[in-house]
Parts: sequence; C-alpha cells; structure tokens
Amino acid sequence: MKIVADENMPLVREFFAPYGEVVTYPGRELHAAQVKDADVLLVRSVTRVNSALLEGSSVRFVGSATIGIDHIDQHYLANRNIAFASAPGCNADAVVQYVLSALFRVRPDWLRQTVGIIGCGNVGGRLYRTLKALGVPCRCYDPFLSVEQIPDLCSFDEVLDASILCLHTPLTTAGPHPTYHLLDEQALRRFSPGGLLLNAGRGAVVDNTALLRLMPEQVWQVVLDVWENEPEISLPLLEQVNIGTPHIAGYSWDGKVNGTRMVRDAFCRWLGRPVPEQQEPKEMIELIKRASLAKAVLAVYDVAEDDRKMRETLLADVGASAVAFDQLRKDYPQRLEFSHYRVRGVGDKMLANQLSALKFKIA
Repeated sequence: MKIVADENMPLVREFFAPYGEVVTYPGRELHAAQVKDADVLLVRSVTRVNSALLEGSSVRFVGSATIGIDHIDQHYLANRNIAFASAPGCNADAVVQYVLSALFRVRPDWLRQTVGIIGCGNVGGRLYRTLKALGVPCRCYDPFLSVEQIPDLCSFDEVLDASILCLHTPLTTAGPHPTYHLLDEQALRRFSPGGLLLNAGRGAVVDNTALLRLMPEQVWQVVLDVWENEPEISLPLLEQVNIGTPHIAGYSWDGKVNGTRMVRDAFCRWLGRPVPEQQEPKEMIELIKRASLAKAVLAVYDVAEDDRKMRETLLADVGASAVAFDQLRKDYPQRLEFSHYRVRGVGDKMLANQLSALKFKIA
C-alpha cells in the first residue's frame, strides 16, 4: 500500500509505516502525478483535494489532520466511493491557548470584559467553557446550537456588541448560514468601536478589504491568525493589525500529533484493523513562582514572538511574501501546550483554580 502525506504532519511515518510505504511532499505543492498511484492520501489544510488532484488516481482513503474541511471536495469523494476522515477538535486546546496569549498581550484587562464568540463548535465551544471557568462573561452566536448546549447564546447583532469578538467558524458558502464574509462591511460597522476583533477560524469569514478600510475609523484592536487568499495575504493589513500570525493558532505540537493520530485511528477502522493504544507520558516543565495568570500564560507561549517573526519575514521582501508565509508554517518551532507545565509557588486559591482550568499542573 502506498501512502502519500503532507510532510508537515508530525509522526506520520511512525504512525503509518506499519501499513505501507509512506512518501511525503510539501502540502501546497502536491499534484496529481504524485498521488496517481497512491492508495491513501494524508493532508493538512493547505492541500486542495478535488477532482483535479485525484481523478484517475488509485486513492481510496483521504485523511485530513485538521479541524476544517473547506479544502476537501466531499461530494467528489463520496461519488467516487473514497473514504474520508478528518480530525475535529485535535488542536482545540492549542487555539484556545493562542487566544489567551493574544488577549493578555493586546488587552491586559480583558478578564473583566465581555467576550463574544462566533462559532461554538470544537474550538469555540472549548474557548467558551474555558472562559466560563475563568469567570469571564460571554455572548455566543451559533445558529446550529441550542441554549441547552450553550447557555449564553444570543443573536448575531447582540454578539457584535461584545467588547471582544473571537471568530471560530468553518468557511462555508452555501446552506442557511454561510460564513463567507459573515463580517462584511455592514456587520463590521455594527461591531463595537474600540473593540478587539480576533480571527483564528478561517480568513474569508472577515472581508479583509473592508476591515483594512474601516480600522482607522473604528479604532479597533485586531488580531489575525487567518487571512483571505492565503498565502497571498494583504501586507497593508498585516502592517495595521496589532497581532498578525501565519495561520498557526492550532500549531502546537500536541495538536498536530493529535491530528495525525486521529486520522490514523480512522484509517485503522476503515481497514478493519485494531486501533493501536498510545499513551504518551508528558515530562513536566517547571514554572517557578509565576505570580499571575498572565505571567504563566505568556511564559509558556507569547504570541508577540510569532507576530515579530511574521512582520520581519514578510515585510522584508514583499515579492516573496507568499513563499515566506508558507515557510513560517513549515519551520514553526515546537510549541507545547499548558498541560506540559507545572506551576509552583501558587498561594492564592483563586489563581490555582484558574491555572488548573487552563490545564496547568499545580505543585
């Protein structure tokens, strides 16, 4: 069995070698000739999986080690009887931790403000539960969920009144509630002046052209991890946002490994083979006497460093910005989640509870 995979899937060889020959390529450069004789195709979000890639191939299983599936033509796969699996929720904790780092870096007093969340699925729902555990007031908009699932559900207009707005929706263009340009110019004008807008979902959920035009007028703070037309992003918009990163909110080591493992498990079930048991011991990394929630979060992961690298890299050579955007993702350093860290010297019970809610270990 031949297995073709995105080279940016960690441990893909270790997880899939028992089932066949594993060949890896850069995900954005995968083309039809490379997958023609493959039985299995494993991708991340940068590979468009459709008839142009798969027609005439021998692929019978496609796995995407990501939450989003807007890069997958599922109708084509179903019509060709090609099995498909993704990894919903694999990097939810990583994205939540990105959001927390960005909030502490851009708006230090955010814990006392109302946070609006658009999209409360795997990631947005995890963020909502985390914020509630921290005692943060929330408003949530998700037309596919009920109050029983998310008690703080509200209307679209009401969520736009929040001081902070976090976007965690998939990108859809059809159906009763499409998300493409959900925040168009009209919606953006209804968002709170002076508010903080954070998009770690899909770039085209926000009209980037309208956002750039309105930012000076509305005096927003803006954090963007996702952009329209990646990797050909708007450099003028990058220059204006408070924090800009190259679609890496979910790029923790834990999240990427979880994605590979979830696709491997689905592949095993498709084959009719037993799913391997895997328990990875986590070595604890000590954080001594971090006296506040902000200090602990930023000591582990400071999003400002990712912002600095992106600006230095993309704005230094604008002609090569698309290549540089992908290279930043490919070369992204190993980032461990909070659960790998133990915090000592916490005397305050409330702080200990908050740190525990973020999955830090308390000594």
